[in-house]
Order: sequence, then structure tokens, then C-alpha cells
Amino acid sequence: MSILAPFLALLLATLLVAYHRWSLAVFTALSATLLVAVALAGANMTATTVAAVLLAVVTLPLLVTPLRQAVITRSLLRIYTKMLPKLSDTEKTALDAGTVGFEGELFSGMPKWETLLAQPKPELTAEEQAFLDGPVEQACRMTNDWDVTHVRNDLPPELWEFLKKNKFFGMIIPKEYGGLGFSALAHHKVIQKLASVSATLSSTVGVPNSLGPAELLLHYGTQEQKDHYLPRLADGREVPCFALTGPSAGSDATSLPDFGIVCEGEWNGARVLGVKLTFDKRYITLAPVATVIGLAFRLHDPDKLLGDQSDRGITLALIPRDTPGLEIGRRHFPLNCAFQNGPVRGQEVFLPLSQLIGGEDYIGHGWRMLVECLSVGRAITLPSTSAGASKLAAVVTGAYARIRKQFGLSIGRFEGVEEALARIAGNAYACAALSQATAAAVDRGEKPAVPSAIAKYHATELAREVARDAMDIHGGKGVILGPMNYLGRGWQAAPISITVEGANIMTRTLMIFGQGAIRCHPWVLKEMQAAQNPDQAAGLREFDHSLFGHIGFAISNAVRSWVLGLVGARIGNVPGDAYTRRYYRKLNRYSANLALVADVSMLTLGGKLKFKEKISGRYADVLSQLYIASAMLKRYEDEGRPAAEQPLLAYAFHDAAHKIELALSGALRNFPIRPVGWLMWMLVFPWGRRAQLPSDRLGRRAAALLMSPSDARDRMASGVFLTPCENNPAGRINSYLPKVILAEPVERKFIKALKNSDIEALDFASQLAEGVAEGWITAEEKAQLEELRALTWDAISVDDFDPFDLQAASLHMDKPKSAQATRAA
Repeated sequence: MSILAPFLALLLATLLVAYHRWSLAVFTALSATLLVAVALAGANMTATTVAAVLLAVVTLPLLVTPLRQAVITRSLLRIYTKMLPKLSDTEKTALDAGTVGFEGELFSGMPKWETLLAQPKPELTAEEQAFLDGPVEQACRMTNDWDVTHVRNDLPPELWEFLKKNKFFGMIIPKEYGGLGFSALAHHKVIQKLASVSATLSSTVGVPNSLGPAELLLHYGTQEQKDHYLPRLADGREVPCFALTGPSAGSDATSLPDFGIVCEGEWNGARVLGVKLTFDKRYITLAPVATVIGLAFRLHDPDKLLGDQSDRGITLALIPRDTPGLEIGRRHFPLNCAFQNGPVRGQEVFLPLSQLIGGEDYIGHGWRMLVECLSVGRAITLPSTSAGASKLAAVVTGAYARIRKQFGLSIGRFEGVEEALARIAGNAYACAALSQATAAAVDRGEKPAVPSAIAKYHATELAREVARDAMDIHGGKGVILGPMNYLGRGWQAAPISITVEGANIMTRTLMIFGQGAIRCHPWVLKEMQAAQNPDQAAGLREFDHSLFGHIGFAISNAVRSWVLGLVGARIGNVPGDAYTRRYYRKLNRYSANLALVADVSMLTLGGKLKFKEKISGRYADVLSQLYIASAMLKRYEDEGRPAAEQPLLAYAFHDAAHKIELALSGALRNFPIRPVGWLMWMLVFPWGRRAQLPSDRLGRRAAALLMSPSDARDRMASGVFLTPCENNPAGRINSYLPKVILAEPVERKFIKALKNSDIEALDFASQLAEGVAEGWITAEEKAQLEELRALTWDAISVDDFDPFDLQAASLHMDKPKSAQATRAA
């Protein structure tokens, strides 16, 4: 037998144990067994002895815990402590806030899919569904987005009153305080439907139910504050806003220049201890109409009236609108969108300590309070808004592409349009699954810091891509603003969602991977905490456990990456059906890839990694696409594995896989330490990058689903406002699709007969009359074609205006009221 046999036996044991993540004891036992076996089979004894000694030298010091800690771990702890990157206060607070859900499994390199699939299917209660079918439907019917955005630049008064009366602003407030007490899923569904008719409407309802005084009061408010404010917020007597961002403190919120000084002052006729505030905030949604303003500021106590500390840290307060010194500025005008937004300022505004959220107990805890609430609000409002806009655009663009004809053919049949339709279908499917997944995480009691950042970033980006393709397909119909336009304002608003609640560039490069690499990793945060443990003995034990767990984890991911890459991710015990098992196996491979490259990058780059934003941004893309793909698979399982939906799932999944490999490729090709990058490339891509964009054939199937009625299309359309009414041109066009399809055979028959005839009539009515006279069509078919022409005309028509209408009202204060917009082709 070959002299290499004993060493091959050790290699086989290493691969088996690392792939399956068995323990060091199992590795030792398996290796010893294999060495005995090859020795009995006639292997070279010298080689076998050398292999056995090598095994003993490596494993015995590691298996004897006291020896390992004394000889190895203590020295490594000293080195690690020096390497440990310095974290800012912002980063420390972000790491301490929130929880880790299934995203932790995706960072493990070996996801437990049963954990994902065991999560309950998100479902509304009967009361929540009734609210969607009743007040939400009615609010959508009452909304004319052209009137809101062009005429009023605000919601009409009757709609404001309707929202308050039906407690739209109190969805998250418990019933005991007069609110609706809805689940996060219901919150998501409401925002999604409102966004499908008007971004102004959805943002107006979304802000009070996300980051705002209600959310903060529920978690941290004193009982007196809850009893006073929550009922008033629930029924709309109080309209809230929250002032965080200022001219010089956006992303770096912990460097707030806004400050408060502890002092005595007058409040309601009494002399009390309080805070004198000076602040300048901007971009504050609902500020122009708010009656109570939440404020973040840094509290200083120079006279030590509250204790020994002078700088008390970031603190939060509630300021009634009528407080002396408070200035609500004029409105901002964000990209022609009409939601109320503006600056808030104050100069030495006095508040009693009772107006601090949570009272004195929460002084200095403001940033943690905000981060925890941000993760909840960010998980719902903007992702749900993006899902509503994307789903509406998908189904209506599909209908429009079937109705609109050029060269005698529906434009959706042209391959260029078909390609864009397929992207719309895949992106809308992914966006819907992602936004529902993060809402479901909140309902499970999570504070999803990393998933909320993923959802905010990718849902808004997906919505922008959907809007871009929809505008391209609609052409002039999408460009010309007016009462008949249902895309233009959404296209204008797309950058707003991308910018707010953490600009997407920052969210991708700093938050998703920056937090995910530490929070989601099974060992890194434990190592950091152990290294900083003031009890040195306990810290050594904890660090020892975490360090060697981490080493085994890293070896396992290297082996799994290489093996799964070699076999094309065709092995592994995974759930799913015959159609989806290949998807779960691919995600197993990509999970191992992410865990490997993250570990190697943190080891070799250390604290410099957080400044390598191009690298960390690409790793963020990998984690994000893993999470999005998981959300899509969960949705597919929850819906009962519908076969009709498979083209949408397949298109979106292949797109995600392509993005994962593209991101990994970009990171490894540009890794700062080139030999390390080459080594990781061999482990991650042993046969090179193989994932491709969805095929043309698959794209054709996905696009076809948007242009024909089906169960899959109905599921895509569920939860958005498609009621065909005067103020909803998108709903009207969508409702025309079945009639248009039914009339297509008659239309083809008539056009063919007309081409082969010598009829000279040019107008459509005369041609139809001749067609009946000639026997090409029946009287019933003539009526059907007349209806088809009317439906098509409504679908393709755009608005025009008297020039007077498009001038600013301020130019004509003494002139008569302008004419209404008129419809034209």
C-alpha cells in the first residue's frame, strides 16, 4: 500500500469531520480508527507512525482543556486584545440593541432550514382583515393622488379626519390605550395597500406607527406619559413627529449638536427642575402638522443638579407644539411629493423632567432607545411601501403591455418589453417576500436590526428598479403627469425612500455587514465580550471556548465551501420538494462561502475591514441575497408550494444567486492581500463563477404571468388597491385585462378580413359596420370590438392642461380659478 495512505486517511477524516461539524473528540477517534485500518491493510509502518505522532501532537494539547488554556489560549488572548478594533459609541450601542433571528443561521455556513420552515405562517386576524377590507379600502377610494400632489399638496381635510376617526395613527397602540393593537403583519398590509394608491398617504400613516413617540412611549414611557399621550395619539387628537436629523448630524447621530441644560424654570405656573433645549432639526416628516414633537438631544448638567456627571448623554423628550420658544419651520418640498415634512427649531425651550421620555430613569439612554425602535420601524414602513408600489406596478404594467398594441401586436410580446416585464415580475416577487418576512420577524418578538437594514435597503432598491422598467414600458403614458398617470409620482418618490432612515449607501456599506459580521456570527461577539471581561479567569475560560469553537467553525466552512463548490452544491440533506431542494443546497454553499470569507477578512484585515467599504458592501450583498432568497422560499412553502408561482420564484432566485456570486467575485478579485484573495477564490470558486442570470426562456414564462389572469397573478395583486374607480386609473386598466383577452380572437379575425377586403372606409365605426354587413363579425362581436376600443383608449390616454393650470397659484392670486385638466389621446 502507498506510503501516502496514512496521510490520506487523516485528510479523509479531516474532510468528513469538518464537513459535518463533528467534534474534535470524534475527529481523533475517527482518525485513529482509520490509521489502524490502513496499518492492518499493509500501509508503510514508518509513515503510519509519523501520521499517528502528528495526530497526537495536534489533538492532545487541544483535548486537555487546562493545558490548552495555559499554553495556547492565554497567549492568543493577549494578541487578540491588541488586535481588537476600537468601536465607537454608535457601534457599541447598535451591537447591544436588537436580536438575532434566522439571519444568524445564514451566517453559520450550515443553516438549519427546519428553523425557518417551523416559523408560523404569517396570517391576519379576522379583525385585521376586516380593517383592510373596510376602512383601508375606503381610505384608498377617498384618495385622488393628483389632487393630493398637484392641487392641494396635502391630503384633503375629510381624509385627515377619516384617518383619525378610524385610528389609522394608532395601529401599534394597544387597545387598553384606545388603539387598534394590530400585529406587525397587519401594519405591513395596511401600509402596503395605502402605498399602492399614494406615497403621501402611506407615509402619513406610516410615520406615527414606526419611529415616533408612540413606539418610544410603549417601550420606555412612564405610566403617566402612557396614560396621557397614548389615547390622544390613538384617536388623532395628537399628531406626532420625531426630530432626530439635523444639518450637521445625519448618519453620525451620536454627534448631535442639539443640547439641553439641566436647570430650573417655569412650567404651568410652577417652578420646577427641567431642561433648557437648543436645537435645529430638518427633514422631519409630519412636523408641519404635528402637535407633539419627539426630540433627540445631548443632555448636559454643568451644575450637577442630577448627580455627579456633567455629560449625561443622548436623551429623548416630548415637546407640545404650544411650548414657548418652539419654532415649526416652513415646509420642505421633497421631489414633488406632498407628505408633510419640514424643519423644527428651538432656542432655550424649557421642559420639565417629566417630559423626558421614560423620565429620569432613561436619561442618557436615548441612542439605545432609538436603535431598538428604528429596527422595528425600518422593518415595516419603507419595505411595505416598496412592496405596495412594486406589486401594483407589476400587475398593471402586465395588463398595459397586453392591452397596448404596436404593429398589430401587444407590446408585451416584443422581446425587449418581455425582458423588462420579467425583471419587474422577479423584483416585485422578491420585494413582497422580503417585506413580509421582516414584519413576521417583529411579530415573533424579534428586534431585527440586521434584517430591517436588509429590508430597507433592498426593498427600496427593488422598488426603484421596478419603477424604472415600468416607466420604460409605459413610455409617454408614464411620463405625462395628470389624473390618468399612476406611475410618475412613484418614480419621483423612489429616491426619497432610498435616502431616508439611513441612506442606502451607508446602510449597505456600514450597517448590514458591519453589524451582521459581529451580531450574526456564532463566535465573534462572544470572543469580544470574553476579551473585555474584567474577571480574567472567567474571561480566559470564555475566550478559550469561543476561540476554539471559532477555529473549528472556520475549518468547517473552508471545507464545506470547497466540497460544495466542487460538486456544484448537488449534495446535502435539505427540506423542500423536488423543485426547491436545489435552491436550499445552493444557499448552503453560499452560506459557507460567506462565513469563510468573513472570517478570513476579519482575521487578516482586523479593524481595517470596517474602512474597506467596497469589500464589506459586497459581503453585505451576499448576506442580503441569502436572506431574500430564504424569505422567498418561506413564502413559497407558506403558500402551499403553488406550481403556478414557480417561474416567479425561479426567476427571482436565479437573480439572487447571480448577485451572490458576482459580489463574492468582486470582493475576492479586489481583496487587499492578494495571496489571501487567491486562496479564498480556490475555496469558493473551484470551477470558477458559474451562476448566470435567469434565462430568456424563464423570463418569458415570468413575463407571461403578468399578462394573463392566473392564481399566481392574483397572489401578486393581493393586498394592493385595484378597485376600478374614477380616481384609480391603475385599477381600471387592470380590470380591463380579462375583457381584452376575450376580445383578441375577434379582433384578429376582423383585422385579417379587413386586410383582405377592398373596403375604403377609414374610420373605425364604419369599418365595423361594413364588417357586420359582410358577415365577418356578428352584431355581438361588433359591440365587443367597440368596447375593446373604448377600454384601450382609456388605457393609453394621457392628460393635457391649459398653460394657466401649470403656473404657480401665487402668480395669479387675483385671477379667476383655472380650468380643470382635460383628457386627450
